[in-house]
Amino acid sequence: MSRQELRLAAVDLGATSGRVMAAVVGRDRLELTEVHRFPNAAVQVGDELVWDVVGIHREVLAGLRKVAATGPVHGIGIDSWAVDYGLLDGDGRLLGNAVSHRDRRTAGIPARVYATVPAPEIYAVTGLQELPFNTVFQLVAATGSAALESARTLLLLPDLLGYWLTGEVGAERTNASTTGLYDASTREWAVGLVERLGLPSTILPPLRSPGEIIGRVRPALAAELDLREDVPVIAVASHDTASAVVGVPAGSDSFAYISSGTWSLVGVELDKPVLSEAARRADFTNEGGLDGTVRFLKNVTGLWVLSECVRSWSATGEYADLPGLLDAAAGEPALRTVVDIDDVRLLAPTTADDPMPERVLALAEEAGEPTPASAPALVRCILDSLALAYRRHLRTALELSGRSVDVVHVVGGGSQNALLCQLTADACGLPVIAGPSEAAAVGNALVQARALGADLPDLAAMRALLRRTSDLGRFEPRPGLDWPAAERRVPLT
Repeated sequence: MSRQELRLAAVDLGATSGRVMAAVVGRDRLELTEVHRFPNAAVQVGDELVWDVVGIHREVLAGLRKVAATGPVHGIGIDSWAVDYGLLDGDGRLLGNAVSHRDRRTAGIPARVYATVPAPEIYAVTGLQELPFNTVFQLVAATGSAALESARTLLLLPDLLGYWLTGEVGAERTNASTTGLYDASTREWAVGLVERLGLPSTILPPLRSPGEIIGRVRPALAAELDLREDVPVIAVASHDTASAVVGVPAGSDSFAYISSGTWSLVGVELDKPVLSEAARRADFTNEGGLDGTVRFLKNVTGLWVLSECVRSWSATGEYADLPGLLDAAAGEPALRTVVDIDDVRLLAPTTADDPMPERVLALAEEAGEPTPASAPALVRCILDSLALAYRRHLRTALELSGRSVDVVHVVGGGSQNALLCQLTADACGLPVIAGPSEAAAVGNALVQARALGADLPDLAAMRALLRRTSDLGRFEPRPGLDWPAAERRVPLT
């Protein structure tokens, strides 16, 4: 490795799995190697669905140890899913378990919040899509609890893990922007709004921007992991979608993106938020991106529905082979059955009493659609419905933002799903560029590299390096299917 190359540990955490990647970044080199992967899932503890954040921390340390075993580590960055948090007491100790956003405690909470501060007033400040699990709703649901009453600091999950590595407290802006506690225009905590809702603004930590050094790995921990003592932990764009958008290999500004994984995030990159009443009614969100950009996007349920169906089938010994299912689904009739993939009834994890396949079938029956008669037909229904949602939300994003685009970039795990990428091109009527599949980890590494002195002064330079070093797929739209007619068949919730 030349002296101009940096070797980095990119920790990328998802709601179903986490991984630690060893990244090498140089003038014409961008390589990622997965050194550690572990399953992740929320756990029912009593009447709460919680994250085992201590277990996640243990797995992160195991991954960092593996990266260190293969060579020097110049930096560490952590990104994860949004909105969930841990509370610290006055001694900096975690107060109880970090509750999952899929816990049912926020049912009915948005209506309570809007009775205090009307929804248009909140949107004018935060620009945030109403999702029942936004941090603000979680905190209102926790009002009066012993943990919130005792809390001195709130840390979102990447910030909590960074705190355990370094002892330094703070909140990175791209993730803070997803909470409903953040002002989209000033890029600071919305203290006035927080206090109007009766929440303690004093628990909100100082904000930091992507590229800032959080701190150095604690000396004792560095020794345990075989890291040198001065290894910096760097605040990357710590919301995984923010990192994924950094990892979009766009060659111009005229692009849309779909970060496709458990969730799908469909949107465009802007210079300033769109805080109009029309944007609020369309339930679009304005979230922070690198270098002050805005991710104007819509959250879609995503491949969660497919993965939960596969999990249900696997539990009964049926159809556990996803590649085989996708091959079979490609041969099913197109647009035969479509449903609203954004229906809230698809959000909760599958259970033996409430399996995901049965929920999708129920939605189809309710909508008067033909009922899929096989697992491949149900998979095709899910993917057609996802492509329709992408089409609908992309058109709305362009209308609300006044932007025009000539290509759609699909990044994340969904970029490896050739059927979904082709259906997306067909539905949107635009070419789809697929990849990289590890866009969040790529974006994580690029921000670290710039912070450590790499010649990557802006997003354009980062994306140019990505294009030079990536193997990307391309899907052209095919004529022949009546997507507008299929879209009209979907009864939206």
